[in-house]
Amino acid sequence: MKLELVVFNVSDVERTKAFYENLGWRFDIDVVEGDFRGVHFTPPNSDASILFRKGVTPNNSGSAHNLVLAVDDLDAAREDLIARGVNVSDIFHYAGAPFNNAVENPRVSGRDPQARSYFSFASFEDPDGNIWLLQEITTRFPGRLWESTRAGDLDVATLASLLAETAKQHDHYKKTHAEHHWWDWYAPYLSARQNGSSSEEAAAVADRYMEEIFPVLST
Repeated sequence: MKLELVVFNVSDVERTKAFYENLGWRFDIDVVEGDFRGVHFTPPNSDASILFRKGVTPNNSGSAHNLVLAVDDLDAAREDLIARGVNVSDIFHYAGAPFNNAVENPRVSGRDPQARSYFSFASFEDPDGNIWLLQEITTRFPGRLWESTRAGDLDVATLASLLAETAKQHDHYKKTHAEHHWWDWYAPYLSARQNGSSSEEAAAVADRYMEEIFPVLST
């Protein structure tokens, strides 16, 4: 088992959707069914996602607290959010153990004095007051990493077929864009395909990657 999804209610779906889009999180799906609406986003590089919704209960009040995002560089994460117009707290640590709000004045300004992994934080809120904590994790505690198992490794024939498909999809991009390194387009396409995207979705991912990381002009 692994954490897949955090679900919470919001009062204004469009406003909240715009907020998380602005954070640069991956938009996955927007489901409307009768009075229900649910929107699914995934933070960058995360296996777990969020789903915010409206129309589930008569009262959508009540915000979620201490939703935690792991970051490996707290300063860089804050700078990115601030550049996106998000009101982010100063860096702090807890007077007691992390997440311990039982003591008086639990948050202490500044980084953890011992510069320990897991002990330095910053926070921000979305439009409904759902509170996100940025927790800097530079080194995991022993036993905190699952052994990686590579499921679904590709055999040579399957890999050859996928490379041929990638070349075909890239051909259209190559004809409509200025000169570029083919491998920069291949990499996000192959990654997306191996993670379950359709060929059309993978091509869109690769196009977007080239636009954002290696700006290539259309011809």
